[in-house]
Amino acid sequence: MIQPLYALLDGNNFYVSCERLFDPRLHGRPVVVLSNNDGCAIARSDEAKALGIRMGAPWFQIRHLEQEAGLVALSANFALYGDISDRMMSLAARLGDRQEVYSIDECFLDLAGLRDATAQAHATREQILRWLDLPTCIGIAPTKTLAKLANHIAKSAERKPGSYPARLAQVCNLAELSERQRDWLYRNTLVGEVWGVGPRIGCQLNEAGIGTVLDLIRLDPATVKACWSVVLERTVRELQGISCIDLDHAPAPKQQIAVTRSFGQRVTELAELKEAVTEFASRAAQKLRAQDSHASAVLVFIRTSPFTPQAPQYSRSITVPLRLANSDTLLIVNAALAGLERIYRAGYDYAKAGVMLLDLQPATQGQQELDLGDDAVAHERKQARLMCALDAVNDRFGRGTLTLGSAGLCQEPGRRWTMRQERRTPRYTTCWDELLMVSA
Repeated sequence: MIQPLYALLDGNNFYVSCERLFDPRLHGRPVVVLSNNDGCAIARSDEAKALGIRMGAPWFQIRHLEQEAGLVALSANFALYGDISDRMMSLAARLGDRQEVYSIDECFLDLAGLRDATAQAHATREQILRWLDLPTCIGIAPTKTLAKLANHIAKSAERKPGSYPARLAQVCNLAELSERQRDWLYRNTLVGEVWGVGPRIGCQLNEAGIGTVLDLIRLDPATVKACWSVVLERTVRELQGISCIDLDHAPAPKQQIAVTRSFGQRVTELAELKEAVTEFASRAAQKLRAQDSHASAVLVFIRTSPFTPQAPQYSRSITVPLRLANSDTLLIVNAALAGLERIYRAGYDYAKAGVMLLDLQPATQGQQELDLGDDAVAHERKQARLMCALDAVNDRFGRGTLTLGSAGLCQEPGRRWTMRQERRTPRYTTCWDELLMVSA
């Protein structure tokens, strides 16, 4: 029987690495990528980490480092990151028989039966670096949890010389190491580095005298289940080399779909809120169709900022049921706007709004009703064709090419509710108008 073998491939400082692809001047400089509305750091280069910038650090607290240490801060460019991720994943898929894209910068691969897995991993990493100029690290092990741990070792061995043997940098294959070598690695790795061990569980384990990965591996799984949870028991079994988590090829459909955003500026007028809610509801409906589901209800909310307590505070939400479960953008937007009109109150500076689609069900499940004279089922089928055409146009020419009139015009200046992205670089690979210009 072929023994399980998994690899975890991870892009190093992925958002920053994507930015450096088109601006070599960023190499060697401290760089951070900021969240929506340029609020806080969501990605950091190694140089930025060396300055002590922590993940999630608010921009106003680290802004002084622009002048003092040459820090470069960029607005998130998710269109660019998503496209580069697709390219990286297509190259990574060649390494294994099966692939699970775990996040925008990580994927698990099934290497069972693959000969010379370490050499093949090095070759894949070099190809990604050569074709995309993206640095990556790969961890290989008999379970997904161990592969994640091996990836941590590969990264640390490269970034922090002396923390682990240098030969494990970039690619670490725990399966080819001896038991003694693995025990040394586990003994020198804190238990908090284990996939699935969060800060709260980590503190509990430390209080129980379990400080390293080796300490956790040596626990009895039944005892772990009794004292903590079945989830941590599974983690221990995975660390002991017993594969309990297979690749997830088709993630389960979401039970709720939400699109929420904080505004770039405070919004006071109902007309502006309608534009924002139309945009959010349209995007939620598109996501709903992408997973082939229907929604039975629409929740819309608006609220002021809790970070300005001196200003009048207001927060309200409402759920609007749909007559028939569907994924029609027109019906979902109309429901969201009807709810917005019910909860809107003048005189407040609104900072955030959002739309959630609730009670989701497969699109194959039809709902019957009495004949009310309007033939709603036939209308739904007609609208489904319209939605297919809408999605096809936006997929081909870019999101927002076709929108509802209540969303306003994307070219309109001064839209207060749009995100603040003052430092966003061009969308080099997905927008014709922002292609990189090379002078002779």
